[in-house]
Amino acid sequence: MSETAYSGPERAPVGAKAPAEFASLLNALPHPVLMIGEDNRIEYANSPAEDFFQASSSFLYRQTLDEVAAFGSPLLALVAQVRREGSAVNEYGVDLGSPKIGTHRLVDIHAGPLPEMPDKILVMLQQRTMAQMIERQLTHRGAARTVSGIAAVLAHEIKNPLSGIRGAAQLLEDSLPDSERSLTQLICVESDRICKLVDRMEVFGDERPMTRESVNIHDVLNHVRNIASNGFARHIKITESYDPSLPAIPGNRDKLIQAFLNLIKNAAEAIGEERSDGQIQLTTAFRPGVRLSVPGSTARVGLPLLISVQDNGPGVSEELRQHLFDPFVTTKRNGTGLGLALVAKIIGDHGGIIECDSESRLTAFRALMPMQDTAGKQPAKEAS
Repeated sequence: MSETAYSGPERAPVGAKAPAEFASLLNALPHPVLMIGEDNRIEYANSPAEDFFQASSSFLYRQTLDEVAAFGSPLLALVAQVRREGSAVNEYGVDLGSPKIGTHRLVDIHAGPLPEMPDKILVMLQQRTMAQMIERQLTHRGAARTVSGIAAVLAHEIKNPLSGIRGAAQLLEDSLPDSERSLTQLICVESDRICKLVDRMEVFGDERPMTRESVNIHDVLNHVRNIASNGFARHIKITESYDPSLPAIPGNRDKLIQAFLNLIKNAAEAIGEERSDGQIQLTTAFRPGVRLSVPGSTARVGLPLLISVQDNGPGVSEELRQHLFDPFVTTKRNGTGLGLALVAKIIGDHGGIIECDSESRLTAFRALMPMQDTAGKQPAKEAS
């Protein structure tokens, strides 16, 4: 195969070479790809690599891998091993995090020599975030099903006796002196509080098929924004970054409003009322390439629609992040821990997945959703 000078997405320095016939193919890959030359100089970077390292190709072509990767990065040792042994190396679950590209960037690394291009090494990074997201989402759905069973039991075994207890307390109150009525009133108040908690949990027990229609997600987000801006988030700046060409979502408008209203309310509460620089950003985008297997079927559903709610609150700790969508997990003093569990259930009922990324002053909840098919009835499916 002959070598052809390749300029990359932007003009490369003299000497940077890559197979021009494969340039468009490499740019179409969802994974970052680098070609490393002598002295570890970067001679090619596809578009996902620009996104991963948060730098343009023209900048990367002036750098060595040592300058781009964090000090002591395992990536440097793997490239050195490929040069030394002349064979491909795969390493899984490597953290390439750095202050520039993000604190935690877990990737699988595939590096190997190019036999037809001496001294050149091809490196591909496969981010593990999506695979972990799907795996955790299955855990979230299992937790929601557990709450469904608990809710069914609580509705029958707790609410009915509580009604009797509350009624008895009201009868006793009429026969007690004023100094002792506070105790019966306390029984009534606490009984009402438990009933409200059970009512919230009963939502998880609703397994009826959801009535779906074509929903414009921007209408949903605008409605939710208006509610927030005129209520609990009136002190916070809410910005939008929408892709106006986004197709419709097959789902239930009211439930989607409930889900994203919960996310924005959580963001506002995380920022707090004392902050004057609080900001929430709503983002939509089209991101093809993510597919989720449908239980009991050989089909896979595409999840190309990204909806993100991002805030500049204090962030979520790593320990809590792993269980954020589990029922009864909360950091709020008076919280029940059911809000995000309900969000996970609603997004899951729509065939989507949701995940949270967080660091100091940056927390993003991202939902990946299916789009309406051409018939306008069901999510588009692909053969596995």
